[in-house]
Amino acid sequence: MKKILIINGPNLNLLGLREPDIYGSMTLEDIKDYTENKLKSEKQNVDLEWYQSNIEGELVESIQKAIHTEYDALIVNPAAYSHTSVAMLDALRMINVPIIEVHLTNVYSREEFRQTLLTARAASKIMSGLGKDAYYLAVISELI
Repeated sequence: MKKILIINGPNLNLLGLREPDIYGSMTLEDIKDYTENKLKSEKQNVDLEWYQSNIEGELVESIQKAIHTEYDALIVNPAAYSHTSVAMLDALRMINVPIIEVHLTNVYSREEFRQTLLTARAASKIMSGLGKDAYYLAVISELI
């Protein structure tokens, strides 16, 4: 069984309320349930551990946890920190498993500042603009 850590950054706890015209009406918990149910219905053998914080230091610590724990992959949605966090980038660069960065929206069709993905420099794959399927496809990409 593969074990994957999924880390979510700031304001993702407000999905469903936050700009539903951009991010949709699903909450992060809805996306988690959707992802896990879809994987379960396909009989995928994977254990997902989900984490969310609005605090950069807590996110760095959760990334560091992946250094010392046996995960097969790390999926990260750094949210706004993807554009600014050298601390998260440095922590991600210490990870020795595949890193998949996900974004619900197509960052390249949004404001110019959102098009610079600093943390993506440590990622082996980037999933952007896939909405609720971003996490599911990130997991599947590590299972095939």
